[in-house]
Amino acid sequence: KFDVHANQITDWKKQLLSNASDVFGKGAQKAEESAETIEQLHAKIGQLTMENDFLERGLERIHGPRGKKW
Repeated sequence: KFDVHANQITDWKKQLLSNASDVFGKGAQKAEESAETIEQLHAKIGQLTMENDFLERGLERIHGPRGKKW
């Protein structure tokens, strides 16, 4: 019906059986770790944005508003 080879289905079944505990058991823990990582990355993006704005303003003071753009 879906033109999937029997060997592919067998491989998928083996993967499910070997990793089923990860799918159903540790999903919440991984989600928490992902949320924490995302939070850290958002903080880093904010910090880098502020630094970039600061440096851009400093460059405008040196070269003027129509100074060299890199």
